[in-house]
Amino acid sequence: MEDKENSGGTFDGATNKLICQEDFSTDEHLLYSNQEKQQVSMSMVRAESSLNHYRVLAVSLAVLAVVLLAVDIGLGVYYSKLTITDINSELAKLQATYNTTTQSKEEVRKQMARKISERQRTKYEIEHQIRRSKDYEELTNKIQKQIAVLNYHIPMMEEGCRQGCLPGWTFMNSACYFFALSQEISLRSWSRARWFCQRLGGDLAKIDTREKHLAVSEMINTYYDPSLFSEEEDTGFWIGLSDQKEEGNWKWPDETELTEGYWKNGAPINYGFEDCVATYHGKPYMAWDDIACHHDLRWICEMAPSHSRELHQLSCSVLLNRPCNF
Repeated sequence: MEDKENSGGTFDGATNKLICQEDFSTDEHLLYSNQEKQQVSMSMVRAESSLNHYRVLAVSLAVLAVVLLAVDIGLGVYYSKLTITDINSELAKLQATYNTTTQSKEEVRKQMARKISERQRTKYEIEHQIRRSKDYEELTNKIQKQIAVLNYHIPMMEEGCRQGCLPGWTFMNSACYFFALSQEISLRSWSRARWFCQRLGGDLAKIDTREKHLAVSEMINTYYDPSLFSEEEDTGFWIGLSDQKEEGNWKWPDETELTEGYWKNGAPINYGFEDCVATYHGKPYMAWDDIACHHDLRWICEMAPSHSRELHQLSCSVLLNRPCNF
């Protein structure tokens, strides 16, 4: 009985084991089947999503193609309506616009050129007026200076006339002096200037005293005007002193020897051909210089007062280069 029970128990155990195995196999098969179904289902979803995306893209491309086709058709219709005449008309309008613009540009350029030219002329005119103004100012100053000189000289000339000096001569230190300042009188060498003075009854000035020298220097400094001289001219005035007869032996026209001189620094040079003396404006005690006698300068004459009518007429004739009647 026990064996039967044991054998029966063994059989039951085997049977149970087989049943369990079958159940397990069945469950496992069901699990795998569900997983495969899920994978298939997901694949189908993905495929369906991709298909929808492609459909959207296809629709978009179709719409774009339709739009482009419409634009193309529209342009075709527009250009199909244009004729050669219309094109030529448009070109003519563009050419006219271009020509008008070019002409306007040229007019503007010409106006600018005229404005620049007018501005330049105005600038030149202003510069010219400034120069004229300066010239007038210089001329006014010169005239004022001449007036001042005349106001200074007229009383001396009047006194000279009362004392017996010739017209245009100045009375100083008991003698009459003529200063060749007029631009109408040409410059002369020492010998020709002396002849001028001698013809009127005098000679080149003899400045043998301090008083005479200071009076003559004051007259030269008062009358001196750079405009009376060109750049090439020497600004000196001949006086009667020379050493032509004997080098270094300075004498006056009356053969009296020099006792006191008023030389510039370095003068006189007692050699060569600088044998005649001229006096210059500036420092009174450094006014004399010895230069060559053939130079053309202005000069100073000296003579004693005289009341001779004939001499006055001769002086007028010499100065004006024509006969004079009083």
